[in-house]
Amino acid sequence: MFPVVARIFALLSGTVLLLLGVGLLNTLLVLRGAHEGFSDGVLGLMGSSYFVGFLLGTLLGPGLIRRMGHIRAFAFFTAAVTVSVLAHLIWIDPIAWIVLRVIAGAAVVGLYIVIESWLSTHAGAALRGRVFAVYMVCNLGALAAAQQLLAIDSPAGYLLFAISAAFVCLAAMPVSATRLTPPTPADGTRMALRGCFRTAPVAVLAGVLSGLAMGAFWSLGAVWVGRLGADATVAADFMTATILGGVALQWPIGHFSDGNDRRRTLMVVALLTALAALALLVAGARYWPLMGAAFAFGGVAFSLYPIAVAHLVDHLHTDEILGGNAALLLFHGAGAAIGPMLAGAAMARFGPAALPLHFMLMTLLLSALAFWHTRRRDDVIVDAPAIFVPMVRTSPGAMDMMSAEQAAHAPTPHPHTS
Repeated sequence: MFPVVARIFALLSGTVLLLLGVGLLNTLLVLRGAHEGFSDGVLGLMGSSYFVGFLLGTLLGPGLIRRMGHIRAFAFFTAAVTVSVLAHLIWIDPIAWIVLRVIAGAAVVGLYIVIESWLSTHAGAALRGRVFAVYMVCNLGALAAAQQLLAIDSPAGYLLFAISAAFVCLAAMPVSATRLTPPTPADGTRMALRGCFRTAPVAVLAGVLSGLAMGAFWSLGAVWVGRLGADATVAADFMTATILGGVALQWPIGHFSDGNDRRRTLMVVALLTALAALALLVAGARYWPLMGAAFAFGGVAFSLYPIAVAHLVDHLHTDEILGGNAALLLFHGAGAAIGPMLAGAAMARFGPAALPLHFMLMTLLLSALAFWHTRRRDDVIVDAPAIFVPMVRTSPGAMDMMSAEQAAHAPTPHPHTS
């Protein structure tokens, strides 16, 4: 395993540098927007526009990469993100920022596709799952560390924007200098969205509803803390604690889901997420209760989407996994694009309490729907039970690594009824 990680170290270091810059920017923008007097509704639209960019990049990025090649595409997307970061200081205007968020979202997912398809090619079939786990640790670790960069300076200044742009530019250096052979761009495998829903409706519902909740979290979590009266440092600690909760609890929750009906697991985890959101509401601006509630919320909320992925894979044949996961990613992305807009409008109308209430509504609805489906029919696995793979939102490129992991661990096919 170590020789493989050493061989792909340039790609992993590029990932860390990229997410230090992007993770800092995503939290910085909502804090700076609040400082500039942008309403919660506008901040929600900014968050939605970022995930709209994610959807556009998911659809258009592979074609651009096939046209340019991986290294030139990485440089192209890096330049787009860097320019968008710095342009926020030139045009401090809500409409301009919404457009820039679309551009940044599309470019960031393009960078994800480049890195993840490259990792998938050079990991080797037998080690793709473990490489994916290392990649997710780098991903979440960088996102958590990026929040602490907010302590360097006030969001009202220019320095944090410069630091964000510098990290994104630095990400291009190890990737451009690597001696790894770029993969041959290939056409993606697709599954019809309607077919995905017919195959595993609970997985699709979980993908959409978790996207509605987590898109709002990524876009408005920091500004929610600010609306409670806390400063940017507390907002950064809140985001870090939530991410660390996701790192710590995804594995045990996922291991539990591997031995049980995943619909019931989704029902329970969604209910726990609603309770954790209630804890956020009760904690308010009190530091340690808020950090504890954030850790618990991240631990359960971050598990919803990967459980949905595993539940979908339970109902797919091996050759359908990649296309099915790409379809589920689109459902999740659509939810993430709508969630910030809904939550931002609710915060503008009802105040900061609307955000944790939004989390509660989405997850209680998911829990109820999952319970209803468990009463309708048994959960019959198609080939063999899937294995849980911790993840955050990603690109179709990562699905190749995950599908290889599922195939490698598949035992002799057998039906399972719960």
